[in-house]
Amino acid sequence: MKFKNEAFVFKDRIDAGKELAKLLDSNYKKLNPLIIGIPRGGVEVAYYVAESLQTDLDVLVSKKLPYPGNKEYGFGAVAEDGSVYIAEERSEGLSSETVRTIIDKQLQEIQLRVEKYRQGRPVPAMEGRTVILVDDGIATGVTLVPLIQLCKKKKATKVVIAVPVAGRSFDARLEEADAIEVVVKPEPFFAVGQVYERFGDFPDDQLLKLLDRANGRSAH
Repeated sequence: MKFKNEAFVFKDRIDAGKELAKLLDSNYKKLNPLIIGIPRGGVEVAYYVAESLQTDLDVLVSKKLPYPGNKEYGFGAVAEDGSVYIAEERSEGLSSETVRTIIDKQLQEIQLRVEKYRQGRPVPAMEGRTVILVDDGIATGVTLVPLIQLCKKKKATKVVIAVPVAGRSFDARLEEADAIEVVVKPEPFFAVGQVYERFGDFPDDQLLKLLDRANGRSAH
């Protein structure tokens, strides 16, 4: 599964989704799981997982909580239902008021994305189903933690995280998932994009086209 440059494992997110589906097929296809894509790039991977497993695709939104003055450094994350994860060791020195302000600001941005991606539809029904949260890779995994909480609140039977690539260590709270499925764990790991031959931005218009196509597939 290697290409011209030995550092690359996947041609693109489409290829990664198909390879991830192969990993998931034997254990999960028979369960008729609900595949959840994590915007933006995770939705493209998830589309091809759902297509291969012949099951439903939907989307959930979460955002990291950026440390004041350093947007790249996240001290936690919040999901669209208000589920929050704060890593205490990363949030030292922040007042509760500052944290609340950051959460509220991120929730406003999340609601705009929910409106755009699901056109106001509520969180998909999960009770009694295995839910597989799919992203294009895990760096720290912080943004996935509150989504695990959301799915458990919605009474999912199992919550599984599935990605094409991850490092060998990530946020310990990801272990709250029932399983974590990863195609490759490169060593050394420095970025999700390192195993992709093509790993550009995945724009909203393409995301919406895939969701429309998936909804049409489900209707049939």
